[in-house]
Amino acid sequence: MKILVLADCESKSLYEYFKPEKLEGVELILACGDLKPSYLDFFASMCRAPVMFVMGNHDKPYDAEAYGGCVCIEDQIQVFRGIRILGLGGSMRYHPEAVNQYTEKEMRRRIRRLRWKLKWNKGFDILVSHAPAAGVNDLEDLPHRGFACFGELIEQYRPKLFVHGHVHANYGTGFKRVDQMGETMVVNAYDNYIIEFPE
Repeated sequence: MKILVLADCESKSLYEYFKPEKLEGVELILACGDLKPSYLDFFASMCRAPVMFVMGNHDKPYDAEAYGGCVCIEDQIQVFRGIRILGLGGSMRYHPEAVNQYTEKEMRRRIRRLRWKLKWNKGFDILVSHAPAAGVNDLEDLPHRGFACFGELIEQYRPKLFVHGHVHANYGTGFKRVDQMGETMVVNAYDNYIIEFPE
């Protein structure tokens, strides 16, 4: 299955200079946050693939009407063609009152609340988040630090794929598009990237 992943910045190549053939064969679109609803709606309109997304730390509070034909998978396990997709958006909390920001403890609590969904679905195949996992593609500063509980979640359930955003290619820190955590392929979805996912 061909999956298009998006995060953090609008791709001029796909959006401003759109040609249908650029999305040819794409069967699923996963968006990892900090993208305008109108941008995601564009892909929902121009491509037959469903668009599933999580919120980024710069996104406004979720409003279902703003996102049109896109599916928010925050704290959900969405099943698409037998593939179980778990969504956990947001970043490490660096501003006390901000939405879509969480302490490590708060993110752990979100994951604990999912235990029955995880049990019912017998785990998950893809984790979609905004922030990375601690120690894999994250940075040392608090806003871009990854969550340790993501690593623990991946170690426990061994999904095939973990996609995140939040760490931009232009930060000048040795940007890494694809990495590995045990059996799990890790992809930084910044801008856009196409993944061939085994069904």
